[in-house]
Amino acid sequence: MTYLQLLLGLVLLIGGGELLVRGAVRIAEHLGLSPMLIGLTIVGMGTSMPELAASIQAALAGSPGLALGNIVGSNIANLLLILGVAAVIAPFAVPRRVLWRDGGVGLLCIGMLIIAGHTVGLTRAVGVVFVFGIVGYIYLAIRQEMEGGEHGAVFDKAMALEEIDPALVPRAESRGSVVLAIVFLLAGMALIIWGGSLLVDAAINISASLGVSDEVIGLTAVAVGTSLPELVTSAIAALKREGEIALGNVLGSNIYNVLFIGGITGMVSPTRIPASILHFDLWVLLCVSALVMAFAFTGKRLSRLEGGFLVAGYAGYTAFTAGLWG
Repeated sequence: MTYLQLLLGLVLLIGGGELLVRGAVRIAEHLGLSPMLIGLTIVGMGTSMPELAASIQAALAGSPGLALGNIVGSNIANLLLILGVAAVIAPFAVPRRVLWRDGGVGLLCIGMLIIAGHTVGLTRAVGVVFVFGIVGYIYLAIRQEMEGGEHGAVFDKAMALEEIDPALVPRAESRGSVVLAIVFLLAGMALIIWGGSLLVDAAINISASLGVSDEVIGLTAVAVGTSLPELVTSAIAALKREGEIALGNVLGSNIYNVLFIGGITGMVSPTRIPASILHFDLWVLLCVSALVMAFAFTGKRLSRLEGGFLVAGYAGYTAFTAGLWG
């Protein structure tokens, strides 16, 4: 029954995030915001809503391992599992400038989280710094789009979501009822809160019944579940032979997870970073990020062989984390 509760929580989180973004997009149109601004902010943050709700509620429930495990585990899943699946479906070339810019920002974010963990923890002050960091990153992305520069990860993340759900495509003129948009927004928020509560309670109960820490559940089951939107959007982008969008979706999601979700979590409920995550999983994430950059840099592309290697790496990491070997 607890596992069904976990699954229901994930479904409500993902469905609620979809409704919330739909409502927010339509309301932004009624307010006269430009399609580009809506796409790079509201739509771009859409697939991060499940992780945000789960991490905040876990931190409020006194389970920092679940909260931080979800963030770090989602990023590891994005790089190994999701990017690996996308490359297996369709190998793709990687623009070197985009790789260094967005991949480099991702590495910087991980470094900031490691430094915070070894010093003050995820405090409110650190959370504010992280939130200012994501605001600055989005601002630079908007400026770059306005100047007609090369698309970045924020743009690709929004594009990936819009391609699987045309209802999220921002329009220059508002259409439909603003009342209905508000209903979508409020219903999405309610489902996210309910789903997050169910998921966190189920995850805590599962960790207790299995005799494992909540970090393990956060790094594995919860992280994979909340990353499902990225898996779907990246796989569809790969099937359409739009590998650069799949890569941008992953890199953008990882930046959002640390700066946006980690920042809001720290501001709402300051917490420590569990020692096991700080001394092992964050370093795994750092090494995996560098490995993906090396793969793409050396051949300017991610091949099926490299994609298979990433997926196998995720299987090994999950087995080790769950205590199935080692």
